[in-house]
Amino acid sequence: MATDYDAPRRDEVDLGEDSLEELKARRVDSQSGAVDVDEAEVAESFELPGADLADEELTVKVLPMQQDEFRCGRCFLVHHRSQLAVERNGELICRECV
Repeated sequence: MATDYDAPRRDEVDLGEDSLEELKARRVDSQSGAVDVDEAEVAESFELPGADLADEELTVKVLPMQQDEFRCGRCFLVHHRSQLAVERNGELICRECV
C-alpha cells in the first residue's frame, strides 16, 4: 500500500478511533476506476514530424575489402590493418576481440 509521507502524522489515539467500515470506505474511494493504458499503443498513434520514410529508398555503396583491411575471425567486422592484434591458426583477430 502506498504511503503519503507528506500527509500529517496521526496519533495512536486517532488511529484506534477508525472503524473497520471507515477504513474499507476509504480504500474503495481511493481505488480508481480508470483502466491502465498500454504505453506501446499510445506510442503507435504518436507521429514525429518529418519521420515518414515510407517512400524513401536507401542505397548504400558496398566496397570490396581493401588491401589494407582484414576481417576479424571473431566479430566478423572489417577493420584496418592497424587494428590487427594477433593471428591464431590463420585466424586474424582485432584489438577489440582480444
